[in-house]
Amino acid sequence: MELTDMLNKSLERYNNYKEMNLNLDMSRGKPGSDQLDISEGFLTSVSEKNDCFSENGFDCRNYGILEGIAEARRLMADVMEVSADNVIIGGNSSLNMMFDTIMRDMFFGNIDSKQPWSKLEKVKFICPVPGYDRHFSICQKLGIEMVNVKMTNDGPDMDEVEELIANDNSIKGMWCVPKYSNPDGISYSNEVVRRLATMKAADDFRIMYDNAYVIHHLSETGDGDKLLNIIDECAKAGNPNRIYMYASTSKVTFPGAGISALATSTENINFIKGYMNVQTIGNDKLNQLRHVRFFKDINGVTEHMKKHAEILRPKFENVISILNKEFDGTGFAKWNEPKGGYFISLFTNNNCAKAAIQMAKECGVTFTAAGATYPYGKDPADSNIRIAPTYPSINELITAIEVLCVCIKIVSIKQMLNK
Repeated sequence: MELTDMLNKSLERYNNYKEMNLNLDMSRGKPGSDQLDISEGFLTSVSEKNDCFSENGFDCRNYGILEGIAEARRLMADVMEVSADNVIIGGNSSLNMMFDTIMRDMFFGNIDSKQPWSKLEKVKFICPVPGYDRHFSICQKLGIEMVNVKMTNDGPDMDEVEELIANDNSIKGMWCVPKYSNPDGISYSNEVVRRLATMKAADDFRIMYDNAYVIHHLSETGDGDKLLNIIDECAKAGNPNRIYMYASTSKVTFPGAGISALATSTENINFIKGYMNVQTIGNDKLNQLRHVRFFKDINGVTEHMKKHAEILRPKFENVISILNKEFDGTGFAKWNEPKGGYFISLFTNNNCAKAAIQMAKECGVTFTAAGATYPYGKDPADSNIRIAPTYPSINELITAIEVLCVCIKIVSIKQMLNK
């Protein structure tokens, strides 16, 4: 009887929301306009001819400097906690750099390949799940088979990873979001980082280490989880070429006008530049200058990220508060409480996520598609929902999460009553 009463109350709430003619989009992790506004000074940090010269006098309006200007390499190296010598600056999208990296390995091989991956009978990538849908889309587009590995509270299940690699020579790569992972918000432990660096794998095995949220803390102090430096660990283990690390300012300044960076071994950088030299004559150096002039150094970045945290922290806190209020004692859902990043990962009971998201959509609230956080869009348990709190206003966010909770309750109770 208690379940029936809860169902009836939830259906009444759902119908009330439906009458509001909502039109809310929670599908992507985009910065809100209030976040974009704090970077307004970036627009005028390079505004006249005399601003267009790098620290060594190079005219950044012209061609050249394939790897990026020195001061931008230093800035992004400090963000990524690596040496500037290990950094190449790209355009506004680190995803573009990731795609280019895998394309090179597919069609030209890498510095440790006996032949290009496309010449092999099969190529596989390990994919910790739930994970980032755009990583999976790259593999799917290039015909790379994806192998799921579950996430733990410390990162990927390394027992599973090591066993897979030891028994399958066709596994040539692995996706990682090591800090405040998308969508779980998990940061890799020191042990996981060391095992990634030291595990036995093919010489041409590569880790795509997407450190997208390295500085995206939610704390008031501007600090958060710490990561062991995997580039150092790979070098110590005798596997210096194994790691490709990526980051960008897409969610720091403007997504359409950020800068991206790849950090890797000197050997890899020289190899990559040999192909970049054919692909481009240099990325946007004026944009690189804008970032350096706007931030000045890593301290400027840290202070800027505190402003982002001030905007985002209440949004994350509201989501967690609503989830606690709606689901406490019900057993209908569980979730992570991240210390940074852009997402909250919510798990329903099995076979409920897709139906709940569809109900929310019919009510005018769009969430990331169920299954998107798994390769091929197939969540075996149909239970994971990625919540992206950043884009809407707090009032819109509260409404959207309340709608989602009501939908999960309705789907869950109906499933239980049908058993």
